[in-house]
Amino acid sequence: MIQIDWKKVRTSFLAGSFAVTTALALVPSTAAMAQSRTLPDFTDLVEQVGPSVVNIRTLEKVTSRGGPDAAGQEEMLEFFRRFGLPIPNAPRQAPNPQRPHSEEQPRGVGSGFVLSADGLIMTNAHVIDGADEVLVTLTDKREFKAKIIGADKRSDVAIVKIDATGLPAVKVGDVSRLRVGEWVMAIGSPFGLENSVTAGIVSAKQRETGDYLPFIQTDVAINPGNSGGPLINMRGEVVGINSQIYSRSGGSMGISFAIPMDEAVRVSEQLRATGRVSRGRIGVQIDQVTKEVAESIGLGKPQGALVRSVEAGSPAEKAGVEAGDIITRFDGKTVEKSIDLPRMVGGTKPGTRSTLAVFRRGHSKELTVVIAEIDADKPAKKAADKEDKPKASSAGQILGLVVSELTDAQKKELKIKGGVKVDAASDAAARAGLREGDVIIQLANTEVNNVKEFEATVSKLDKSKAVNVLFRRGEWAQYAVIRLAR
Repeated sequence: MIQIDWKKVRTSFLAGSFAVTTALALVPSTAAMAQSRTLPDFTDLVEQVGPSVVNIRTLEKVTSRGGPDAAGQEEMLEFFRRFGLPIPNAPRQAPNPQRPHSEEQPRGVGSGFVLSADGLIMTNAHVIDGADEVLVTLTDKREFKAKIIGADKRSDVAIVKIDATGLPAVKVGDVSRLRVGEWVMAIGSPFGLENSVTAGIVSAKQRETGDYLPFIQTDVAINPGNSGGPLINMRGEVVGINSQIYSRSGGSMGISFAIPMDEAVRVSEQLRATGRVSRGRIGVQIDQVTKEVAESIGLGKPQGALVRSVEAGSPAEKAGVEAGDIITRFDGKTVEKSIDLPRMVGGTKPGTRSTLAVFRRGHSKELTVVIAEIDADKPAKKAADKEDKPKASSAGQILGLVVSELTDAQKKELKIKGGVKVDAASDAAARAGLREGDVIIQLANTEVNNVKEFEATVSKLDKSKAVNVLFRRGEWAQYAVIRLAR
């Protein structure tokens, strides 16, 4: 019979367990290994892109008078002026004041990056706006006076040129490959601290904060002075220009915005060629299409751009676009949101013949428009209301409306062929937002040119359904949805 010494077995087992446990403790966990592999290292990127980032200082000329005490006196006077206090012992103007002289004073600080080896620098338009002199400092501490090639305030992109060669230019990345959650890095001069590096991730793309550019949102720490600096992906490519921050304090709050580099390059090419940016326009004022309006007019889903007014003599008017139309496609591309339209039109070369798909009174229609060059918006005019009011109609009482005929002068002022004027709005109409002075031009997808047509349309209404109304308020057209009491 075999006897087993259990004490020895137990000792051997414990020793083996200790050895196994010790060995396992020395092997890193899968999670730890994965984490060590995914945490980014930005050191190589800083060495690669850092020399291409520049500091930009701007100066402005300030005219001053007086002797050595003039500055101190001016500060004291400014203190009293700022707080609305009476100036004690206000001195009279000296009979022979000293001649004014101008001096350059610091105006602001920002960042930029080398776009080409021959000295082209890209930055933000607001960094150099109003500057009398622009100074560019490279990482090797060389400083140059820069010449402004061009600046575009709408996109906030500017190009300046320094007299240097052999500069390390950045590589431009493909913004379409940028993914939300991807690591990115910024280099710039926050608060004047040159070549500061911060990092984070892409929080969102196509963020709507401007008329002409969909921004890249990140949580990279961006502060005053970072403006104009590059946003860099993990391949060392510039994918954006750091431009804006959301902040309640003036410092970083984890929400920053960058201009996509593909948009910035397109702008820079025009600035280099002509010193300015040419954008297309068709001459319409637009608004978003709400879900309620889309359903009531039979559009289906809320998409496109609602035309609120059409500028007289504009390409849109010549093409037959009317207030109340919803532009759903431009040159075959779907207009998902109203803000898409100015970007599509703005990116089209003036003189181009383009197609518009509009949704009007329940049907789609295609129009051809010749793109013009963008100019300043024209102020809207108010419709003339000081005419004698024709006899009012109360046929719209079920809607809460009292309407009357438009005079010929009112039609001419509003540039419309017909409609009815709202003399009173109450109950359901008032709740829908209609008010006295509005001009109804469509009711339930039916054009209304006069009171007779208005009464006929009201008599055919389905009282169980909401009624869509297209109306003008001054030069603005918009929809309202009247819900009848059941």
